[in-house]
Amino acid sequence: MTCSSEIEIVSESSKQVPAEEIVIFDVFGACAYGDLPKLKKFVEEDGVSLSQPDGNGYYPLQWASLNNFPHVAHYILEHGGDVHTVDNVQQTALHWAAVRGSVAAAEVLLQNGARVEASDVNGYRAVHVAAQYGQTSFLNYIVVKYHADFDVPDNDGRTPLHWAAYKGFADTIRLLLFWDAFQGKQDKEGCTPLHWAALRGNVEACVVLVHAGTKQELTVKDSAGFTPSQIAADRGHHHVSLILSNAYRAHKNCWKDKGLVNRVSEIGYAPILFCIVFFSTILFINSILFASNFVKVTAVVGLWGWTAVSLSVASLLMFIRCSSKDPGYVKTSGGIKDNVVAEGQGPFLTIDVINTAHWTGNWSQLCPTCKIIRPVRSKHCPTCKRCVEQFDHHCPWISNCVGKRNKWDFFVFLFLGTVTSLISGVVAIYGMWTSVPTLQSQESWIFHVVFQHPGAAAFLFIDAFILLAAGTLISVQAYQICRNITTNESVNARRYGYLQGADGQFRNPYNQGVLKNCSDFLIRGYTDDNEVVAR
Repeated sequence: MTCSSEIEIVSESSKQVPAEEIVIFDVFGACAYGDLPKLKKFVEEDGVSLSQPDGNGYYPLQWASLNNFPHVAHYILEHGGDVHTVDNVQQTALHWAAVRGSVAAAEVLLQNGARVEASDVNGYRAVHVAAQYGQTSFLNYIVVKYHADFDVPDNDGRTPLHWAAYKGFADTIRLLLFWDAFQGKQDKEGCTPLHWAALRGNVEACVVLVHAGTKQELTVKDSAGFTPSQIAADRGHHHVSLILSNAYRAHKNCWKDKGLVNRVSEIGYAPILFCIVFFSTILFINSILFASNFVKVTAVVGLWGWTAVSLSVASLLMFIRCSSKDPGYVKTSGGIKDNVVAEGQGPFLTIDVINTAHWTGNWSQLCPTCKIIRPVRSKHCPTCKRCVEQFDHHCPWISNCVGKRNKWDFFVFLFLGTVTSLISGVVAIYGMWTSVPTLQSQESWIFHVVFQHPGAAAFLFIDAFILLAAGTLISVQAYQICRNITTNESVNARRYGYLQGADGQFRNPYNQGVLKNCSDFLIRGYTDDNEVVAR
């Protein structure tokens, strides 16, 4: 399985050199470095032609386009340059502009008649080159404004989506899928974009493709008989292979008769957790507060015991609330469903992404599954099949996502569960301890409790489990609330550009200090991200 080389443009004159070290000898150097005064001197005083290539067959217009000098490109076109000239491999100046995403230079070229669908000897168009170099903004520009075909194959049958998957540019993949680029397209070797992402071990690219796809792509075999998962395993990308294998099993199971396990996985564990909490409450009342073989409960112990029961009931009510409440599903406003589609155009091509509400310059805001432009901290939940604003995580124990609208409820539920299990556990231990008149050793006390008070022992076991789980979760949630960061952002910080500073290190722009973060959460239940962006 081999992949033909993408466009390569390498020259000394295109490298970054300090201004004081630049020595320009000809028009090609002047165009490459954007030195318009020297270019004018060469042309107007020395009579140098701008329609002739250099020794490598490259034209002045290509160099100006590569380095995004629109004023130089405009001058060249006014003084004999031809927007349609091609080099030795039939690449136009627009191809070169696509390499570095030179939108301003491309605008000059296209306004002067450049063909957006021009292809080189490999069948690469500007859309292919943009995908090969991850120039997502450039790709969006030529597709939305000049209606470039974003799903056209090259000579080997590879579309821009194939190239973006091969190079691992997840943002470019999101944009192409947002336009409904065909994931099932096979090249001459029978490979889909998912095959190429698996070949290179591009984890994020594979995840985006799998979540947005029909899952049929997981079973497609190339001309050698390999599925994407098998290719990943063969190349040693075991993590990618595991992701694809799990996705394949989940897809396969959904076509089978739904047994008890599958039904439970669909519903979630919320009914189980509800029954556990309810059963432990009844067990606490029957085996601790009303136990006939315990020492008579004092007024103080009874008060604490019934306080625990009341808190348990409150936690169940809060459990129902956070399980059934909208976690913050993102509405479809700004996406395909609310926009009129022009006749003969794709569903998204009438929308200018960069001028849409909520847009902040992060391509992760595009959801290729829901076909919406979502707020920055949102994420698509594959279980709920919806995008959730300020997505924290999908909790199977409440059978719901935890997001902007129900995170406060979830936190209160955990708090009540922790306090309830702590108080009831202390009351239970006190009651069992005082019920043993003569304590000889720890072993004899445990033996006495297990065999003389089995209900109390069962309650303690369940209570310890709840206390450990709820205590751990609330500690993690409290820490993240103080930092104003979600669980998803903590785990996947490297995937989100808005969590990285100019030096590439982690930087949380939403952290406004512990006091502000906590006060906003406790009062409103969430942080207003618009206030943070406006700072």
